[in-house]
Amino acid sequence: MRVVIAEDHYLVREGTRRLLEDTGHVTVVAAVGDATELLEAVGELRPEAVIADIRMPPSHHTEGIAAAHAIRVGHPGIGVVMLSQHADENYAFDLFQRGTDGLAYLLKERIGELDELLRALREVAAGRSVVDPRIVEVLMGSHTRAADAPLAGLTRRELDVLRHMAEGKTNRAIAAELVLSESTIEKHVNSTFAKLGLAEEPQLHRRVSAVLAYLRHAPRGAG
Repeated sequence: MRVVIAEDHYLVREGTRRLLEDTGHVTVVAAVGDATELLEAVGELRPEAVIADIRMPPSHHTEGIAAAHAIRVGHPGIGVVMLSQHADENYAFDLFQRGTDGLAYLLKERIGELDELLRALREVAAGRSVVDPRIVEVLMGSHTRAADAPLAGLTRRELDVLRHMAEGKTNRAIAAELVLSESTIEKHVNSTFAKLGLAEEPQLHRRVSAVLAYLRHAPRGAG
């Protein structure tokens, strides 16, 4: 897989390059230090996927997210894996508010977990979505505490299923994890979508949308 890396810290950037290329599954076609260079590299080299920090020069705010949106609009076949040191629900809202296809949000510590990082690259390159389990926990915990959160209507089992859904697991994998039949999991999935009021949106990865839907029903920063 051909990948572009965008990270302003030189050691992190080059370390990530070395780790990925040593797997034999990735060719890093460019490693750049800011969002402008990232967009230029993507336009010129057309990689299959991008790994980028959320906070990059010049303001170290959310330049990476803005670049991710530009890439998904201009080059919808290119997936983007966003990295952050912190599990932040506001970053998740900003990243996924226009749709979840081809996007991932992982913590930077996943750089050292190559299997997980490679899986995320494959998923976004295929147009799917990935959210770090720890970020899912932050999102779920924050909005479970909110009295008016959609989660308030879910059963404990539905919450368990939702957590696994948002981690990108299939119904079969969830069934194995919870020691339930696949048909039972399917019923919980359907019930969860119904209770959250999610519309049928084929272009979105609904397993991730089910978690991010909470952000649409509560004030930003709540919890």
